[in-house]
Amino acid sequence: MGKRIDVLIDTDVILDLLLDRSDYSDDAAKLFTLCERGEINGYVTPIIFANMFYFLKKVAGSEQAVLKSLALLNFLEVIPVTKPNIKEALFSPMADKEDAMQSMAAYSHGRIHAIVTRNVKGYKKSPLQAVLPGDVL
Repeated sequence: MGKRIDVLIDTDVILDLLLDRSDYSDDAAKLFTLCERGEINGYVTPIIFANMFYFLKKVAGSEQAVLKSLALLNFLEVIPVTKPNIKEALFSPMADKEDAMQSMAAYSHGRIHAIVTRNVKGYKKSPLQAVLPGDVL
């Protein structure tokens, strides 16, 4: 991969890594390694981060959820979800309005090229292309 890319990383991919989901964790680990090295700029929204924390806390406990969240913040950037993003999402043709909010926030950021997710189908009507983790490696 020659050019550094900027991607929004969806909750499912983060949980694949942190919960070591066997079918998906290898690609997630490679993606996050590239983010740590600065070869890929990884972004999340507060919605993604909150969802990730909620599930991680349920599975691993509060202390581990905090530690792993802090580790992610060392190399992931958090972009805002603004009022205009929410309004755009509510009128978006995307069926899942939570995904639409993330998509609109990433699109309005201006530098994000794609959304990395295993839910590619859910982002079909997004203004940004949705790709699997293996597609950006």
